[in-house]
Amino acid sequence: MYLIQRLSTYSHHSTPVVSQICNSCIRSLSAYAVPKENISQLSSKVKSYVEEKAKICEPSDIHICDGSDKENNYLLGLMQKQGIVEPLPKYENCWLTQTDPADVARVESLTFISTHNKRDTIPTPKDGIKGTLGNWMSPEDLNNALNERLPGCMKGRTMYVIPFSMGPIGSPLSKIGIQLTDSPYVVASMRIMTRMGANVLERLQNDEFIKCLHSVGQPLPMKTQPINNWPCNPSKTIVAHIPENNEICSFGSGYGGNSLLGKKCFALRLGSILAKREGWLAEHMLILGITNPEGVKKYIVAAFPSACGKTNLAMMTPTLPGYKVECVGDDIAWMKFDENGILRAINPENGFFGVAPGTSEKTNPNAMKTIQKNTLFTNVAKTADGGFYWEGLEHHIKGKNIGITSWLGDSNWTLDSDKPSSHPNSRFCTPAKQCPIMDPAWEDPKGVPISAIVFGGRRPKGVPLVYESFNWRHGVLIGAALRSEATAAAEHKGKVIMHDPFAMRPFFGYNFGHYLQHWLNFEKKSNTKLPKIFHVNWFRKGETSGQFLWPGFGENSRVLDWICKRVDGQDVAQETPIGFTPKKGTINTEGLNENIDFEELFSVPKDFWLEECDRIRNYFTEQVNNDVPDEVWNQLKQLQQRLQQHK
Repeated sequence: MYLIQRLSTYSHHSTPVVSQICNSCIRSLSAYAVPKENISQLSSKVKSYVEEKAKICEPSDIHICDGSDKENNYLLGLMQKQGIVEPLPKYENCWLTQTDPADVARVESLTFISTHNKRDTIPTPKDGIKGTLGNWMSPEDLNNALNERLPGCMKGRTMYVIPFSMGPIGSPLSKIGIQLTDSPYVVASMRIMTRMGANVLERLQNDEFIKCLHSVGQPLPMKTQPINNWPCNPSKTIVAHIPENNEICSFGSGYGGNSLLGKKCFALRLGSILAKREGWLAEHMLILGITNPEGVKKYIVAAFPSACGKTNLAMMTPTLPGYKVECVGDDIAWMKFDENGILRAINPENGFFGVAPGTSEKTNPNAMKTIQKNTLFTNVAKTADGGFYWEGLEHHIKGKNIGITSWLGDSNWTLDSDKPSSHPNSRFCTPAKQCPIMDPAWEDPKGVPISAIVFGGRRPKGVPLVYESFNWRHGVLIGAALRSEATAAAEHKGKVIMHDPFAMRPFFGYNFGHYLQHWLNFEKKSNTKLPKIFHVNWFRKGETSGQFLWPGFGENSRVLDWICKRVDGQDVAQETPIGFTPKKGTINTEGLNENIDFEELFSVPKDFWLEECDRIRNYFTEQVNNDVPDEVWNQLKQLQQRLQQHK
């Protein structure tokens, strides 16, 4: 491990020391050092990038991350001394951090794409309407914003150089990034979430890479005391993407998707731009494999907005006898058609960054097993015996005298307290390889073959448990029209039904209308075997009871079974105006111990759906306007006509 010390002459007006990267500039940290020749692993392009940003940010030291256990242990110990993390001794190598309450979620309103042509980034909404499909900033305004923030922002801190691969190292579907950050918490998290370290540098050589710069925005000495020892600068936070340079710059937030730049910023926003350029798909989708009792296995991708059960579905324990589900990924899929026309997908991530509240042995036993070691927890409560706690784990403390300290530091928290123990968007960051049901092919460089694409949202009314699109174009409309209750992963309040097309609304890297056309274009390509497209809704409630009509969780395997039958062409569907729904009796109920009102669960209320068409049309008109592809309008028109003719 290296620490390259900045000399006292290092400033905006001096030649940066790192341009030399000479032995006299290298010092060891305590007794921890590795052979000096490792420094040569920095290619000229990476060196140049580090030099350029170090000259601006002025860190006291520069450390090139090797991804080793020794390095990770040192950084965790350093953060413990700084009061940023504390161990959870009940588990093996698990740590807890509590952030500044002003830095707890993605900041969509402060996230920008910067291009010369605004329409390349976002559609032009209807006059008088505020656009919600991304935020654009001109290169000039972005330069001004970054010039106001970045100079000297790392003074007194170490700049960590993180070489990382999104996807298995060496896979033709993978991409490499270099993240510069002044946060050891980010280093520890990126080590879990990506393939990070010296082996990536060896692979990179002089190839192109995605440039990722991040700073908490608090040079030392800080002028104000950090809350929870968590440095951040919420009043100056900005997350910016510069597609022309394949570059990401994030300032002011140390949290999640704002600072772990491989995740939403690289894998989805810039990823979707790269996918359009190169003819593939970068999507907010889980990937799972399901095997039936006969041993036939299929892979499915599914797009849900945050907190709609993606991780639970990806790690499902099926209740349907004889079935097995295995996880490839729980959040992001990169997909490309191979030489035989098969759509293949990789999970570009190396870990899970899951929402903690609601995760339990009942909802996701495999996640609970995964997080018992080597896990970073953020903004959850802690127990007096050194464990974690959040909403959903009440059975662990009921009737027991176990003290709970909330994420806000209330050491007297009880089940009767008026505030939740954990932030609604609190997280666990844990290695994927620890999941007991990881698919054997989850790191296959070729990717896994995809048989079905599923969209879903949290819809309490009107939307059936499952339905299948009539064709690819109709499936694109289904994805484009996706609506769901808002979640705590961003600034929005819950219980509001929001449009979230393709579950990508916060993550489009370019104009959504052009994105729709990109999807439609795959039907025109020769030799492509397009997967079937479906929509699911685990969250429909009875009109009179107000209770969920479907038990969900492991019972969702019954829906996946029906989807697989449709992929095989089995005659288990009936036509409705909105698509194909299961014929009566074709959902396998073997071992299902609940009485299900299938008639209400699969009903297609005409008035509800005609109103849905109006909402979709208004959304497209107001938000996407002239950039809606003609074929999408045509599909919406056909849907409305089918509904009007339906008795």
